[in-house]
Amino acid sequence: MKNPATQLAALLCEVRACTVCAASLPFPPRPILRAAVTARVMIVGQAPGRRVQETGIPWNDPSGDRLRAWLGLSHDIFYDESRIAIIPTGFCYPGKGEHGDLPPRPECAPRWHPRLRALLPQVRLTLLVGGHAQAYYLAKRRRDSLGATVQAFAEYLPEFLPLPHPSPRNLQWFKRNPWLEAEVIPAARQRVAEILAGP
Repeated sequence: MKNPATQLAALLCEVRACTVCAASLPFPPRPILRAAVTARVMIVGQAPGRRVQETGIPWNDPSGDRLRAWLGLSHDIFYDESRIAIIPTGFCYPGKGEHGDLPPRPECAPRWHPRLRALLPQVRLTLLVGGHAQAYYLAKRRRDSLGATVQAFAEYLPEFLPLPHPSPRNLQWFKRNPWLEAEVIPAARQRVAEILAGP
């Protein structure tokens, strides 16, 4: 029987070769994710933006800069897949819509996330970044709005911690909701630090 690391490596190859929704994408499929069986924190975002699709590096944009600042993580630690798995709700850039990028393709998460999660036994915290990640993982446990869900973050611990998307498009939302920087971000930073430092 294959060991978990070998199984995960094979599954990651399978995911990266996926073409299920190719006909609906603006560019050839390029599934972008990172994971190792030793990862203790998992970050579930939405879908790669165009810059990420071009570079192949997740969160390689201003949103990623803000997310790393929120979590108090250096570039090296954030991209250390032996500690942090980065598995978005949709793996490929979905294209541009009228008000920004389109939502993640609906095929990705149900097809791949359960299989990936099964091979990440050491994950102790999953950060749900943005409404799409929260919709998939929290489902009916979500509150009536993203803000209410994020503000009630303690209800979802220790398994999940919801965050708003750190996009520059959301700057006004951050300013209108000062409790984010005062309460949620410090709690997320502390929890991630404790998990990454733990035995």
